[in-house]
Amino acid sequence: MIKNDFQHIQCHLNQGVGELILNRAEKHNAFDEVMINEMIVAIEQFADSSECQILVLRANGKNFSAGADLNWMRKQAKMDFEQNLTDAHELAKLMHVLDKFPKPSIALVNGAAFGGALGLICCCDIAIANQGASFCLSEVKLGLIPAVISPYVVRAMGIRQARRYMLTAERFSADEALKQQVIHVIDDDLDIAAAPFITAFKANSPQGMAWVKTLVSRLEDGVINDATLSYTSEQIARIRVSDEGQEGLNAFFEKRSPAWQHAAVPQGAK
Repeated sequence: MIKNDFQHIQCHLNQGVGELILNRAEKHNAFDEVMINEMIVAIEQFADSSECQILVLRANGKNFSAGADLNWMRKQAKMDFEQNLTDAHELAKLMHVLDKFPKPSIALVNGAAFGGALGLICCCDIAIANQGASFCLSEVKLGLIPAVISPYVVRAMGIRQARRYMLTAERFSADEALKQQVIHVIDDDLDIAAAPFITAFKANSPQGMAWVKTLVSRLEDGVINDATLSYTSEQIARIRVSDEGQEGLNAFFEKRSPAWQHAAVPQGAK
């Protein structure tokens, strides 16, 4: 069962698709320490659920997220260094657990996505936004920096473009976000646009997709050396002899569907 007694988010699980919904529409889904903690708990429970095959991150209301909550920022301004460090570690943990989520993840972005919201988007495997979506790394306007989210944003945009948008704090459109690889698709019907990805993910090997995420993570530095060759060779050898790898290969040669496509996924409670 998926816990759903949260203050600032909602969680649903239906036919293998887990939904984590930001639910502070009256605050433009700005996040504070409560929402951050709730999102960490939700992501971890979806990761542990055998019923969850895919995670969808979305938001209620007109905007995906305005970034940091103003009251939370006021608290931070009064904290000492150690308190701020503890606070920052929690946000870093949220980004980390979403980035390392062992199943495919999709962000559906409506309206404004500012500050830390870009970190969430860049941590997901697929990001889809509507045409009216807008994006901004606004931290320097407040004398701050997008520190915790920077590894994920820089990975998505590249260093050159990340420097521009982090230094100017300019607002940019969905078209520009697509160009800068923050999102993959623009579509005003987010659910219809997500459907082909969900269908594709459900057809694929769960183990294979999890291992792909780990593989790509290991290759982020772009270095190709003896250690890289050893690691990639070991990975393909290990997965070939694994139960799921054997099933996939046998199914291919026997011209049948692999077992994971026939596995019944119980419907979770909403």
